Amino acid sequence: MGEIAFAIGEFWRSVNSVIAVARIPDLLDILVVAYLLYHTIRLVRETRAMQLVKGIAVILLIWLVAASLNMITLTVIMENIVQWGILATVILFQPELRRALEQMGRSKFSNFGRFGSEGKEQLLAAVRVMIEAVCQSAEVLSKDKTGALMVIERETKLGDIIPSGTIIDSAPSSSLICNIFYPNTPMHDGAMILREGRLHAAGCFLPLSVNDQIGRELGTRHRAALGISEVSDAIAIVVSEETGQISVAINGELKRGCSRMALASLLEVSLIPKPEEQRRPFWRRSP
Repeated sequence: MGEIAFAIGEFWRSVNSVIAVARIPDLLDILVVAYLLYHTIRLVRETRAMQLVKGIAVILLIWLVAASLNMITLTVIMENIVQWGILATVILFQPELRRALEQMGRSKFSNFGRFGSEGKEQLLAAVRVMIEAVCQSAEVLSKDKTGALMVIERETKLGDIIPSGTIIDSAPSSSLICNIFYPNTPMHDGAMILREGRLHAAGCFLPLSVNDQIGRELGTRHRAALGISEVSDAIAIVVSEETGQISVAINGELKRGCSRMALASLLEVSLIPKPEEQRRPFWRRSP
């Protein structure tokens, strides 16, 4: 026991000596780099970018081996590849870089403080009414096999999308939503934008997803839903015109075959803050 206590004491003294020698900026530098690396790995994990990262790692490994073995020709070739690789990386990783910059631009500070408690309760009540209207209309449209695309705006504002449609700014209701998506009406082909519990616009055009892994059975509405969820934190609800199936796109992922209850549960978890998170706006919550 004495030897173990002595070893622990020596280790602790070594740690204290290292901390005493290390400067605060050095420790801060290490923490920042570790934080950036962690979030970079999280960003590219489970995306197409992960395959590109593996390819870059292979190229760097070949370059190091060639340089260590003094293989002049291969080293020169690899150096040129690495030199131009920075520009190529920016081009190849454009969607991921854009998404990362958008995430960095999302402030973590709450805006709920600018509302009084009364305003906050009114906003939450409006969101609950919106969820009920969306779920009820999705169920009706699903039974009738009427195509629909509804987008709930959260933190990332869709100001560049809204002008492509028609401003409505109305309290949402199932009858109004079903009316808009009724076949052959002027706005039935576009997307509906819901903002802060209100039906803000309809007939809007969304960017289509660039993901080449999307199944061929998915139509334009599903690709548009995935597209807007890839470039923003919006929640897109799709009703298939062919099958009547309800799908939800969040963060570039499509959840298919949702029932009304499953849709309501998902929207409540994503949009209604828990009591301990009341200070965070609903549009800043992650599902």
